[in-house]
Amino acid sequence: MTLAIEARGLYKAFDGKPAVDGVDIAVPEGSIYGVLGPNGAGKTTTLRMLLGIIDPDRGTRTLLGHERPLEAAGMVGYLPEERGLYPAMKTREAVAFMGALRGLPLSVGRARADGLLKENGLGDYADKPIKSLSKGMAQTVQLFGTIIHRPKLIVLDEPFSGLDAINQGRLEALIREEAAAGATIIFSTHVIAHAERLCERIAIIAGGRIRFEGSVAEARDRLEPQVRLRTRADDGPWRAALPAGARREGGLWLFEMPRGGIEPLLRALLDGGAGIEELSIERPGLHEAFVVIAGEEAAREMMGSQAPGKEAA
Repeated sequence: MTLAIEARGLYKAFDGKPAVDGVDIAVPEGSIYGVLGPNGAGKTTTLRMLLGIIDPDRGTRTLLGHERPLEAAGMVGYLPEERGLYPAMKTREAVAFMGALRGLPLSVGRARADGLLKENGLGDYADKPIKSLSKGMAQTVQLFGTIIHRPKLIVLDEPFSGLDAINQGRLEALIREEAAAGATIIFSTHVIAHAERLCERIAIIAGGRIRFEGSVAEARDRLEPQVRLRTRADDGPWRAALPAGARREGGLWLFEMPRGGIEPLLRALLDGGAGIEELSIERPGLHEAFVVIAGEEAAREMMGSQAPGKEAA
């Protein structure tokens, strides 16, 4: 597995207080990788250290094969959490200008900008100033400027923050398109659903520490599948076959998948005359895995971060 990013033992403190404490990350080339955690968990500081914007107090990192990340800056597209565009600049020029900062000729940038704007329903805004765009449109335009030079690595810090559902969907589609074209994408988020839909691998960070690093499937496998059972009969010999932790809620039996599988229980239900009305097996989602891995307090902070009016940190 070739790595686009590798970090070991990253540590950074501000005013003597650790913001990131011993972070290890390995991002495979061509993958979509999520850094998942609540506000203040250390996500932004981690990304900035990986990019060389700030240096760690200790630890090592390699970016696209470079031990000095800034040497690879021309191959990187970075969308910071703090958005910023010149309000009076025309939309096409804003995208081309951001490409020029990465060495892309303005003429090439303008042509590519026209294509991106048209493909994404913003062609009519190419000659209009940024200040005439909605917040979601302006954020999308800044994203175009991040990828206009066709970077090998795209780093997005809370890219979904402030976007409505339609623009979030467009951004997800764009992320998939860039990955399909060969780019490696790493983004931070406090919204679990985005990571679950998009990412192949994730790092869960809380309190400045990595609590989990691996595939989404591996995170979800920390929990056993859940069984939901409804029967016509309330009692009978089949009750003895239910796992010890089974509980009754609203006419349903809820319990973890038995270690021996569902077949022995199914036979006991049939032979015991339970009368199966509903039986389903549900694999735990990433949210449930996050609670187990990072703890309930971090999960509550994540949910609080998603409340209206909240911005990511």
